[in-house]
Amino acid sequence: MKITFLGTGTSQGIPVIGSSHPVCLSKDPKDKRLRVSVLLSWGDYTYVIDCGPDFRQQMLTNGVTKLHGILFTHEHSDHTAGIDDIRPFFFRQGDIPIYAHKRVVESLKKRFDYIFADADRYPGAPAVEINQIENNEPFTIGGRQVVPINAKHNRLQVFGFRINDFTYLTDVKTIDDSEIEKIKGTKVLVVNALREEPHHSHFNLSEALAFIERVKPQKAYLTHLSHLLGFHREVEKKLPKDVHLAYDNLQITL
Repeated sequence: MKITFLGTGTSQGIPVIGSSHPVCLSKDPKDKRLRVSVLLSWGDYTYVIDCGPDFRQQMLTNGVTKLHGILFTHEHSDHTAGIDDIRPFFFRQGDIPIYAHKRVVESLKKRFDYIFADADRYPGAPAVEINQIENNEPFTIGGRQVVPINAKHNRLQVFGFRINDFTYLTDVKTIDDSEIEKIKGTKVLVVNALREEPHHSHFNLSEALAFIERVKPQKAYLTHLSHLLGFHREVEKKLPKDVHLAYDNLQITL
């Protein structure tokens, strides 16, 4: 399985519009971060986890021509706002499968009602095939089992996903012991680390590192990073062995 980090930034992306913060003014490509998402591919299958407002740009940058489905972690705009840009895939393939919590599906129906309409559909609107995710109920995509990982983003439930030896978590602040047991033994863990200072709904850096130490993957990558975390090159030097900052267009293979 090949994992491509399509975006590794927080909800505003980096650079933040109008910001004079040094990280936002950096010329280092690794300090420029689109909204958070990953592309998963194996064999002839291609899936994404989340499709935020940078989805179109991410698909073009990575030359993606076929999409077998979208897994949603939760309904916030930086994870869902690009759903209209599935249209080219829909025109070629038909209804695009989506996998999400019932609450997330209902949110999408309200915000993108024309995509989910059963009658009087707008010509050219894309359509989706809904697959509802339930906690403790693994499901299959492209012949591989996906284990949903239940966590909290402040008080909001979010899903992470384990696929074989790869686990992806973002926008996590707390997670129960029973869910952590589902992650143990994973070889590659991706987890959010917003900044060094504490935050009410995200792991900060120290919390993310403590979580990694508890799970003990072979390698870990930090994502959903804000400009307040610092310059990529400087933060990377301070991280423990086998823990790295993810960056846009980084590819790893399992």
